[in-house]
Amino acid sequence: MRRHRRHRQSDEINHENHDRWLVSYADFITLLFAFFVVMYALSSVNEGKYRVLSDSLISAFRNVTVNEPGDPVIATPPNVTPTRPITPAKPTDDEIEVRRQTEVKRMTTMAEDIRKVLEPLTRGGQVHVSEGARGITVEINASVLFQPGDATLAPSAVTVLRAVAQVLARAEFPITVEGHTDNIPISNARFASNWELSAVRASSVVRLFIESGVNGTRLTAAGYADQRPVTDNTNEEGRARNRRVGILIESVTGEHPSRAPGQIREGDPMRSILPEGQAAPPASSAGGNAAPGPRSGE
Repeated sequence: MRRHRRHRQSDEINHENHDRWLVSYADFITLLFAFFVVMYALSSVNEGKYRVLSDSLISAFRNVTVNEPGDPVIATPPNVTPTRPITPAKPTDDEIEVRRQTEVKRMTTMAEDIRKVLEPLTRGGQVHVSEGARGITVEINASVLFQPGDATLAPSAVTVLRAVAQVLARAEFPITVEGHTDNIPISNARFASNWELSAVRASSVVRLFIESGVNGTRLTAAGYADQRPVTDNTNEEGRARNRRVGILIESVTGEHPSRAPGQIREGDPMRSILPEGQAAPPASSAGGNAAPGPRSGE
C-alpha cells in the first residue's frame, strides 16, 4: 500500500506540462499586435489637427507688414500693432563742427607727442612727421628700422617704435602701416620681390605695435614695393629716401581728399568691355607700371 502511494507521488512529480509553450506564444502574439497598433497610429494623420496648424500658418503670414523701401520687414502675430524701428536723430551742423574741432585738437596733440618721442631722429632727417586732411603721417627711414634686404626690426628700432606705440595706444584712430622700397629688385633667398619685402616690413611694425598695447582692430599693414616713391630713384640719396616705413594715423571725421578716377592704359583687356562709342580715359603719364629690367641688390 505504501509502495503504491509512493509510486503515484513519483509519477505526479515527474509529470511534465507540455502546454506551457502556449503562454509564451500568447505573450508574443499580444506584443506583436501592440506593435502593429502603434505603427498604424503613427502612420495615420489627424486631419483636424493638421487643418488647425495650416490655418494658423496662413493667418500668421497674412499679417506680415511691409514697410517702406529701406526699412526692415517686420512680421507680427495677429492683434499686435507693428512698431517702426527708431531712427537715431541726425547730428546738427553745430554738433558736427564741435566734433571736428575736438578731433583736430586731439590729432594735433598726438602729432606733438610723436614729434617729442622721435625728436632725435627728426633732427637728423631720418623721420618726417606731417599733418594733413587725412590725418598724421610719420615716415621713418628704413635704415633706422632694418638691415638692408631684411625685415627683422633692429633692437634700437624696437625701443623707438615702442615709444610711438605708447602714444598711439591712448587714442582710437585707425592706423595704417605702409612698407616702401626703392626700384632696385631684391635678390635673396627669403624675399622673391620688393612686394614681399615691403609687406613683411609693415607687418613687423604692426606686430610690435600690438605687443606694445595698440588694439589690433585699428591696425592695417600694407606693402607698396617701389610703386609710391616720394622722390627720384636715379641716385642713392633718392633711393635711400624711398626706402621707408610710413605710419598713417587716419582722421575719422576729417574730409579726405577725393580720389581721381581710375585710368585704363592702352592695350589693357578692360578696354574690351567698354560700351561702344565711349572713349576710354587717357593713359596715365605719371609713373608707369612697367617691370624694371634685371638688377641686383635691394
